[in-house]
Amino acid sequence: MKIELKPVAFVRNVRTKPIDDEWSSVVSHIILAPDIPHSALQGIKEFSHLEIIYYFDQVIKQEIVYENHPRGNTNYPKVGIFAQRKKDRPNQLGICTVELIQLDGNQLTVKYLDAIDGTPVLDIKPVLREFEPQSSIRQPEWATDLMKHYW
Repeated sequence: MKIELKPVAFVRNVRTKPIDDEWSSVVSHIILAPDIPHSALQGIKEFSHLEIIYYFDQVIKQEIVYENHPRGNTNYPKVGIFAQRKKDRPNQLGICTVELIQLDGNQLTVKYLDAIDGTPVLDIKPVLREFEPQSSIRQPEWATDLMKHYW
């Protein structure tokens, strides 16, 4: 089965390389693709947070892995790709919950997006608290350690 998608928007920010940490200071602009009308964003400013689904377009296919030590750190256990959020994934999809700062025409200004400049955005969805986890979140200690400088 072949699935074809086209970007609905593109990310603009100061990050040009996929660096793993210190994303909290990055403010990003998500600019709609020319063929997407501004009306697609109608009502979005009523939401504080959005989910951004994007495509890791700079991933080198030969670097896609199915299991490894996260970030190559052998102090972390070897885990499968679906047990981590690594960019080198089979379908190269990323998802991030962002804080909406502003809407201006065809442009959203957001914080907490870990996508580099030029990244194609495949979808934008509002965060509804009813879709958030209904029970407490559990994660291994290595994941907590890995994320301590991410934001």
